[in-house]
Amino acid sequence: MGEIEQFKRVVIIGVGLIGGSLALALKKKGFKGKICGVDSAEVLALAEPRRMLDESYTRDRLLEAVTDADIVFLCTPILDILRLIAEIGPAVKAGALITDVGSTKRTIVETASIYLPMGVDFIGGHPMAGSEAKGVEGADPFLFENTTYVLTPVRSVNEPTRKALGELIELIGAKVLLLSPVLHDEIAAAVSHLPQMAAIAMMTLAAKRQSESPYFLKMAAGGFRDMTRIASSPYGIWEHIRQTNADMIAQYIDAYIEELSSIRDHLNSESLGKIFAAASESRLSIPRDTRGFLRPHYDISVSVEDRPGMLALIANTLLEKNINIKDIEILKIREDEGGTMRLAFATQSERDLSLSLLRDKGLECRKRD
Repeated sequence: MGEIEQFKRVVIIGVGLIGGSLALALKKKGFKGKICGVDSAEVLALAEPRRMLDESYTRDRLLEAVTDADIVFLCTPILDILRLIAEIGPAVKAGALITDVGSTKRTIVETASIYLPMGVDFIGGHPMAGSEAKGVEGADPFLFENTTYVLTPVRSVNEPTRKALGELIELIGAKVLLLSPVLHDEIAAAVSHLPQMAAIAMMTLAAKRQSESPYFLKMAAGGFRDMTRIASSPYGIWEHIRQTNADMIAQYIDAYIEELSSIRDHLNSESLGKIFAAASESRLSIPRDTRGFLRPHYDISVSVEDRPGMLALIANTLLEKNINIKDIEILKIREDEGGTMRLAFATQSERDLSLSLLRDKGLECRKRD
């Protein structure tokens, strides 16, 4: 396993959806080290039948659990991560690595720089993975497959340790993206936190109008339902995000208001069509640029007719040559006509061979650079 071998003892604090899925994924991928979990007795009892942990520790044995850890994953809510960094810092051995899964990074990384002693490395982490399921009972060994896992190494972490963490993350199926904590929090504010606030605002507005007419929510179909789905997210998680990224969220709410105002000013003009076209083109570019990933993917676009068997044709054509599709995404659907799919491959040679094979089958496809 290369550099991963330095992690002989992994300790996961918080054996919930993320922590439990991490443990299961490591087991499934053949990780040879010992996997230990720290949580309440109730959670550990739920984890036990799934055999995801080699050793279990209740919270009162936290310091005992981390003493000989080679790597510690803090898989708890953000404010608990901040508390845990200060608590376990003096107990962790020199040469150990601590990382986390919090959805904001600046405050966590700053806290680590203050409380962790010299000789203990810290790399912030944020797996862009989730599920409708909750807790350890929803843990899934495939949760991280083909997801983006952001790492924010800012302190002087030695190269073998940084590389080992990257390899460990790749082992569970994720793609590692390196960002600074500031850039991570800004991007998260724009593409994750702002949509949440926008969904809350849209839902609140419609609910207020519902008091004037019972048909507002009855007509809420399609687009409205899609855009407001996340309005049902529990506030507990967002309270932690608010406390650690409020300035960035406010910045992007202001920018969003400016964009809405600009669209309002174009409502009586044909220039609105240009705005629609530009937005559509930008949407189709997601995700195009893989710069910053430790191992970039090589993408193609495939035009797919709207008829039975097209997905099977693509999959079977590549399967015959033992080509693995690392990621797949539906980019655009045209009713009764078909759409465009993005396929990602691990190597340039696999991408080029896939293009040739699919074109031989009469499919229209191209490279995505």
